[in-house]
Amino acid sequence: MYNKVKSFFLIFLSLTILGACESELDLTPEDNREGPDQIFQDAEAYKQFLAKLYAGLAVSGQQGPAGNPDLIGLDEGFSQYLRLYWMLQELPTEEAVIGWNDGTILTLHGHTWTSGNEFIRTMYSRILYQVAQTNAFIRQTSDAELDAFGIDQAKREEIKVFRAEARFLRALSYYHALDLFGNPPFITKDDPVGAFLPEQINRADLFLHIEKELNEIVDELAPAPHAEYGRADQAAAWTLLAKLYLNNEVFLKDKSSAVADPNEFKTSQQYFELAVTNSEKVINAGYALTEDYQDLFLADNHRPEVRKEIIFPIRFDGLNTRSFGGMTFLIRAAIGGDMDPAEFGVNSGWGGLRTTPEFVNLFPGGADSEDEREMFFTDGQSLEINDITRFNDGYAVAKFRNVTSEGVAGSDPTGEHPDTDFPLFRLADVYLMYAEAVLRGGGGSQAQAVTYINDLRERAYGDDSGDISSNELNLNFILAERGRELYWEAHRRTDLVRFGQFTTQGIWAWKGNVPQGTTTAGFRDIYPIPASDLGVNTKLTQNPGY
Repeated sequence: MYNKVKSFFLIFLSLTILGACESELDLTPEDNREGPDQIFQDAEAYKQFLAKLYAGLAVSGQQGPAGNPDLIGLDEGFSQYLRLYWMLQELPTEEAVIGWNDGTILTLHGHTWTSGNEFIRTMYSRILYQVAQTNAFIRQTSDAELDAFGIDQAKREEIKVFRAEARFLRALSYYHALDLFGNPPFITKDDPVGAFLPEQINRADLFLHIEKELNEIVDELAPAPHAEYGRADQAAAWTLLAKLYLNNEVFLKDKSSAVADPNEFKTSQQYFELAVTNSEKVINAGYALTEDYQDLFLADNHRPEVRKEIIFPIRFDGLNTRSFGGMTFLIRAAIGGDMDPAEFGVNSGWGGLRTTPEFVNLFPGGADSEDEREMFFTDGQSLEINDITRFNDGYAVAKFRNVTSEGVAGSDPTGEHPDTDFPLFRLADVYLMYAEAVLRGGGGSQAQAVTYINDLRERAYGDDSGDISSNELNLNFILAERGRELYWEAHRRTDLVRFGQFTTQGIWAWKGNVPQGTTTAGFRDIYPIPASDLGVNTKLTQNPGY
């Protein structure tokens, strides 16, 4: 049902090495002859297992970059968590197109995917695989298990934090399932280990579950910013809560079939108020904008002066965290035509990813914009996309690079795998969420919202020439500004759905599989439950329209 979900023993005993610079989460594979009774008598094993959970977002198998995959059925590079998530969030939008013709990949931008799409199926499987791993860790760190393993009280306090982090990672994956699939199978630590048919959960019930989970663990997480960059802290939980609340009208659109008591749900305005509250908690937690926007997407974006903005990254390291997904994909697939791979710190480009003219024109002046966030490569490229399979049709995006702020290439001498971390959550996004929640009736201060937006724009323009007034702050502006600030950071599909611009409204090149673009059916606001899982699990019902 999940293609291949390994048991706890194989998950733990065949640990992947997570190369996290300056982090204590580095792993060493354990002797695979040992069982949990032996492993978990060593208190350090808990941190190693936790590292495997973080690694699940960055690598796709047990050795890397390929050769021993977690999931069977799709190329190991394609089956990596971040790569799949990015594809489902960006390729169906105006921010990205891909020129390859691998399998059904072109149906993503064309909005013609079916329940048999292998990329959708593998993202679904990857989410459930990650949930299964986090459940295994949570199961092994109960009080009863710690008693059985003889873990002393001092170490238990640290393990309690680890357990909260694992629950955060599980909530994150369930949030992705909520957003992408709506009504996924629901698996907890109390379910059987091994093959069984899980029940499907209603989208509204899953919303409540994620909310409850995050609120239960937030006080157990480390204060923000976390002393170890790359680990979830309280601000990560508040950020995810703010995202959940901001999207409440999408996620709770149909509560009629929810199991929960209707009284458990709040009003939309109350959820927007909570989005404001949680955004404020993040903003006041000690994070700050970095001075140079480009520094956020370079090989040394783990530097203290840059990571002060990054609330929760997916870590990559050119020597120890190798994958043909993740940042290897985002950097190398964006290079082609007349672009010099050496300028991006890699040995070659893959000639695949570009953007649409509609997104280019989101910047005043297009590729000649004074907004420094505009990072288009135009030499030898045409603005218009006459042939989606040609890399030179459509401007290239030069946002992510495997070079440091000093222009030095990353640590991998082969030039294949970058050191650049992916900023999954960062403060600029929280500023924008605060402003949007204020506009949607969540309280807060419109004047403060304008200040946050102008902080972003002053960084982008280098002065106050891009500042806006309170009268100019509206929802249409927010959607456009989210595009300019956060493009290619795996937000766009969710944003367009929330603003009603993803399917039945909003047109861009090759949407609907026609050159000029067209509107598409509203049921595509969520993806289908994969046909392969429906064929096995009779407890599942397909999403409408598929």
